[in-house]
Amino acid sequence: MLPLVSKGSPRTPVARSPARLKYKARIYPLPRQFDVVIERDAEGYYVASVPQIRGCHTQARSLDEVAERIREAISLCLEVDGTPREELEFVGIQRVTVAA
Repeated sequence: MLPLVSKGSPRTPVARSPARLKYKARIYPLPRQFDVVIERDAEGYYVASVPQIRGCHTQARSLDEVAERIREAISLCLEVDGTPREELEFVGIQRVTVAA
């Protein structure tokens, strides 16, 4: 069923086509927010990953550079795989110690 939108008078409904809505979405994409986990490895590189998008990660020498690269990685992952099906809600990070 197509959504009805009235132009001018409430008695003249106009149906929006799904193709037109998809076209507008490509021209004006809605901003999306993703949680990014950033860690520093033993060699000093910053490693960024996005838990919501499987396989989306990158690394860089500086925080500014890793932020730029993870935005690019997110865009590429979304372009290839589309929008993630599962929405995860960020709760927090906790450090746990175990005897090993």
